[in-house]
Amino acid sequence: MQIEIKLPKKIMLRQREITADYMVALDKHLDDILTGRALDMFEIRDFADQMHIDARHLSNTIKLVTGKAPCYFYEHKIMDIARRELQETDASVSEIAVRLTYDPSNFVKFFKRYQGVTPKQYREQIRASSFTNDTKTETLTI
Repeated sequence: MQIEIKLPKKIMLRQREITADYMVALDKHLDDILTGRALDMFEIRDFADQMHIDARHLSNTIKLVTGKAPCYFYEHKIMDIARRELQETDASVSEIAVRLTYDPSNFVKFFKRYQGVTPKQYREQIRASSFTNDTKTETLTI
C-alpha cells in the first residue's frame, strides 16, 4: 500500500530551490578544486553549512526531489572530470588523482568501481578508439 502525500506548492518550490542551489555549489566547489582555490573536497555538511541549512535536511531534500543521494551527483561529476582529464590531457593518473584530492590508489579504486576499468585502461581504450577512428577517417578521405 502506497500513501501519497500532497505538499504545499511553496514547500515543493523550496525543495527544488535547495536542490538547484546544491548543484550550483557543487559545480563551483569542483571548479575551485580544479583551479587550486580549494584544497579539500567538501562533504555534505560543508555544503549545508554554506547554504545555512542542516546537513540531514539537505540530504533528505535532494533525495526527495531527485530520487538520488547528494553523493550520487558528486561522484558523477568527479567521474566526468576524471574522464575528461584522461581523454584531453597527458597528465598522469597520479597527477589527476592528486588534483581531485585523492590518494592515487584510492582514486584508481574509485574510478574502477564506476567505470569498470582502471584509469590507465580507460585512457588506453580511448586512445585506441581515437586511433581507429582517425584511421577510418583517413581511409575515407583518400
